[in-house]
Amino acid sequence: MRSHSLPLAGPAVSMPALLPLGLLVALLLALPALLSSGLLNASVQMLISALFACAYSLLSGRAGMLSFGHAAYFGVGAFATAHAMNALGGAGLLPTPLLPLVGGLVGLAVGVVAGWFATQRAGTAFAMITLAIAELLHSLAPQLPGWFGGESGVSTMRMPAWGFDFGSTVQVYYVVLGWVLLSLAALWFHSRTPLGRLTLGLRENAHRLRFLGYDVHGLGVSAFALSAMFSGVAGGLQVLSNEAVNYVVFDASVSAAVVLNSYIGGVGTFLGPALGAAVMTFFGYAVSDTTQLWLLYQGVLFVLVMLFVPQGITGVFTATARLLRRHGAAPVLPAVAAGMAAALLLAAGGVFLLEALQRLCSQDWRALARMQEGWPPLQLFGRAWAPDAVSTWLLPLVLLAAGAALARLAHQRITALQERDAA
Repeated sequence: MRSHSLPLAGPAVSMPALLPLGLLVALLLALPALLSSGLLNASVQMLISALFACAYSLLSGRAGMLSFGHAAYFGVGAFATAHAMNALGGAGLLPTPLLPLVGGLVGLAVGVVAGWFATQRAGTAFAMITLAIAELLHSLAPQLPGWFGGESGVSTMRMPAWGFDFGSTVQVYYVVLGWVLLSLAALWFHSRTPLGRLTLGLRENAHRLRFLGYDVHGLGVSAFALSAMFSGVAGGLQVLSNEAVNYVVFDASVSAAVVLNSYIGGVGTFLGPALGAAVMTFFGYAVSDTTQLWLLYQGVLFVLVMLFVPQGITGVFTATARLLRRHGAAPVLPAVAAGMAAALLLAAGGVFLLEALQRLCSQDWRALARMQEGWPPLQLFGRAWAPDAVSTWLLPLVLLAAGAALARLAHQRITALQERDAA
């Protein structure tokens, strides 16, 4: 491949950006001393999800290729690591902390083969091919118990190495954190290399790259394979944490989750997918035991982000920072405060309404209504609400109306500031 006018080097990391990154790393290093065992386990899952999302973003965000089957490479990395743990016993050239390397290498190998076929097409055809590959593995896994363990999956155990027994959550957390930080650093370095800049060119204008003489198919395969490799590392870390893996890791819901997490966080930025994955993983941990509708809330959030904030959570922070730089705090902060208040009011009203309707439509409530021959109260947010009282349904409607009014006010103020910039 020959180089032309396409920029091949990205800007260096600025000093102001290093300070918050250093503080974030310091906070991550200190978390075991600050959190309970349960929250530390949740933090491990957040880190793994963040790496998986960033690996996915290399393909979808930078290369512009939307994959619907990235669970395939997460899964093969997980199973490869589990078999390596059982075969090697955490000793020799690959002690326990280095075993996710096996998941990464197998993910890379499978990614090269799958990517060679998938990148023959683009757009919708590419997305369907990736989905078909993941579904193929999901269908084959139960039929190959020697590889995938059948219904029970593959169990393993972390073995002592380097003077650690890896029996505590703290030790597992630091192994996972080390791999995640190293992988994110490698992904960042890739984005600064000529190959990484050419990968970005695939998203911006693949036809121009081909016209300039670059091997577009080879670039697509390289992006696919690297994304699959880091997804395999994430799968290996999942096995290192859980000491077991089942063919459920190939399920379409795993692929869907990484897509949602990446776009909610902001697939167009480097750490946006990591933020989205961490937030949504913690959301599932915190809410899944308290409501049956938590998956619905995730879906609603994704739809709202795509409709109103397509740049994701990081896009909101970036836009706010840009307005603050240009206009100062006086005109911007009231609009931001109104937007935050609107989000809280809309969320409160929506959650109240959905939870009340869910209880009203549940079989338990209907059975109780038949037994009492009346309208039993709805147990919601620590108190009873009469379903036949106007106040019960008026409260969420008032919250939604107030939230909509504040959202409109915030939108008007922010739009006025943006129009001043355009002028």
